[in-house]
Amino acid sequence: MPQPSTGTAAATTARAVRIGVGRLRRRMREHYDRDQLTASQTALLGRLDRGGPSTAAALAAAEGVRPQSVAMSIAALEERGLVERRPDPSDGRRQIVSVTDLGRRFTADARSAGEDWLAGVLADRLSRDELRTVDEAMRLLERVTEP
Repeated sequence: MPQPSTGTAAATTARAVRIGVGRLRRRMREHYDRDQLTASQTALLGRLDRGGPSTAAALAAAEGVRPQSVAMSIAALEERGLVERRPDPSDGRRQIVSVTDLGRRFTADARSAGEDWLAGVLADRLSRDELRTVDEAMRLLERVTEP
C-alpha cells in the first residue's frame, strides 16, 4: 500500500491537531469558566493578562476581530470588574484597557482549575510512556509555533 505524501500526511495531522485542541479547550473550559464568559471575552482577558494594557484597536487587530466586537467584550468584562479603562495619557481620544486585580485572580484561578482537571485526566487515563509521548508532541508543537 503506498504511503501518503508528506503534504497529505501533514494535512491529515493538521486536521487532527485542530480537532483535538478544540475539544481539549472546550473540556477545560467546562472546568474553569464558572462565570460563563464567552470565548471572545476569555481570549481578551487572557491577552490582556499576558500582554499588559492595550487599546481596543490593538486588541481587535491582535485577535483578528472587528473593533465593535472587542468593544462589546470589554464592556462585559468591565461590568464584571475584570478589566478597567483609563484615558490614554498620550491621546485623550483613546482608552487603555487593563486587567484588574480581580481579573488577574480570575485568570489565575481559571488556568489552575483547567490544569488541575487536565492533570487528573492525564494521570487517570495515560501510562507513563503515553505521558512521555504527549510531552514530546507538545515540544514538537512548540517548535511549530515558534516565529
